[in-house]
Amino acid sequence: MSTGRFISFEGIDGAGKTTHIDALERLWREAGHEVVRTREPGGTALAEKLRGLFLHDAMDPLTEALLVFAGRRDHIKQVIEPALARGAWVLCDRFTDATFAYQGGGRGFDLQVLTQLEDWVQSGLQPDLTLLFDLPPQVAAARLTQARQPDRFEAQDLDFFERVRAGYRQRMEADPGRFVVIAADQTQTEVAHDIAQALKARGFA
Repeated sequence: MSTGRFISFEGIDGAGKTTHIDALERLWREAGHEVVRTREPGGTALAEKLRGLFLHDAMDPLTEALLVFAGRRDHIKQVIEPALARGAWVLCDRFTDATFAYQGGGRGFDLQVLTQLEDWVQSGLQPDLTLLFDLPPQVAAARLTQARQPDRFEAQDLDFFERVRAGYRQRMEADPGRFVVIAADQTQTEVAHDIAQALKARGFA
């Protein structure tokens, strides 16, 4: 049985992750891999219900963190771990780094509490590779304005997203071997090229 791979895609809202996840999903299916495409918050019936609350209902940062980690636990046990165990390649649109960036960086919530929740919920599970789509918040905001009605996170001001961006950077600096930073303000072709080079360098191509 082939070895499963777990790849997460991170970045502030509007960074353009979805287009490139779509492309990789097609590429790896054509290469004969079983591909499990998923997302956070969400990924299971229970976690999707929690996602709706998380994105649209007002709550304090601790409640946000507890809600997202509850959904993550179900997601790991019902989807991610079984997929990896049977050799599937898991593509996840956001994972725990987003919690540290949004709740830790953006909301200013206690990172020690987030770390404790991470330890309890994940038991050491981390992606094999994280592609961090880095984008200036003002560029992301302009993209979102043209794309859709914002949820309560997307509607935050630029200062919030600067803190989120810094939160991602802090997370990357703590685990540099897992991350590859992708400059998301390039053209779609240039971004795709950088992703392909990163995957080839890590043996994922």
